[in-house]
Amino acid sequence: MTVQSPHHTFARDDSSKLSIWWWTTDRWLLGATALLMVLGVLLSFTSSPAAAARMNIGDPFHFAFRQSVFAMAAAVVLLSVSMLSPKGIRRSAAIIYLVAVVIMVALPFVGHSAKGATRWLQLGGFSLQPSEFMKPALIVLVAWMFSEGQKGQGVPGVTIAFVLYLLSVGLLLIQPDIGQTILVTIAFGAAFWMAGVPMHWVVGLGGIAVSGLISTYFMFDHVASRVDRFLSPEKADTHQVDRASEAIVNGGLLGRGPGEGVMKRHVPDLHTDFIYSVAAEEYGLIFSLFLITLFAVIVVRGLYKAMKLSDPFEQVAAAGLFVLVGQQAFINVAVNLNMIPTKGMTLPFLSYGGSSMLAMGLTLGMALALTRRRPGAYAQKDGLAQAGTFA
Repeated sequence: MTVQSPHHTFARDDSSKLSIWWWTTDRWLLGATALLMVLGVLLSFTSSPAAAARMNIGDPFHFAFRQSVFAMAAAVVLLSVSMLSPKGIRRSAAIIYLVAVVIMVALPFVGHSAKGATRWLQLGGFSLQPSEFMKPALIVLVAWMFSEGQKGQGVPGVTIAFVLYLLSVGLLLIQPDIGQTILVTIAFGAAFWMAGVPMHWVVGLGGIAVSGLISTYFMFDHVASRVDRFLSPEKADTHQVDRASEAIVNGGLLGRGPGEGVMKRHVPDLHTDFIYSVAAEEYGLIFSLFLITLFAVIVVRGLYKAMKLSDPFEQVAAAGLFVLVGQQAFINVAVNLNMIPTKGMTLPFLSYGGSSMLAMGLTLGMALALTRRRPGAYAQKDGLAQAGTFA
């Protein structure tokens, strides 16, 4: 029995939707994303027994089985969304953003509270975190508004984009969720800069963002506590970060072996925020660097593909989405390495969580859809879009 390769399964003259998708989608991006999803499931089988024991759950693979279901659902979302046209991406983003905002407005009244924050809507056995889905939808919408503002047809695109951003940030601060606020601000800033706005606007936004970040130290006690623990670890309880750092060190070059990690038994959030430390202890430095390389491939190649797009909306939206993924991965790994204060940020596709997994499937699905090869999708000369100007 012989297995046909994709080149035979999807012939170039095959006009089916799936075949067209295969030949127009960047397979390096697709392959790196698929590999991260598979590794996320495998790592969940490593971390699940310790997490289940800590939470007194009878089934040691409770989280692993759930993560497998989440991964399959995310794969379906990614595949479906990546087949959409740019117009379809805009429409989907508008609907998703509207639904997410409505749910976030209702969270203070009907949301589920945990660790001092109200970020989730309990739906049976599933906790939905609407802010995860709001993020990619917001980036697509502000890119759309920026591109409309460039056309000079009277559409106040920049104003609308800022209103959408400020609404999102306001709802995140109510929860409160400072980590997501920082992430959204960085991605928004990247889209703002990519849209070709005057540099003094970019500098001004950066100054406001830094001032806002500093103000959170005085406005939110948990932010002040995390910063104080980071700056003066000898004066506070840094148990979780210390155990994560020990796990990374104990892993050495090749790791202790699958299932042989010991520090994961002492890290409460080992299967979510600190899955990178679990991977480093059991599979070693080489494997953890390989994970970082996969994210780098997605971000660098994604930005390269985005820069070649000639349509301003597609260029800004795609770049913003890849920045969103890369920045979230960077923040999570930096926390695990004790380089920045703890943020409660998941590692895309690797950390346990249904909302995070599905939202990442949506994010990369949108990015893949926007970077698919289309007639006229790329600039003819130097491959760079000619950005418009704002009045």
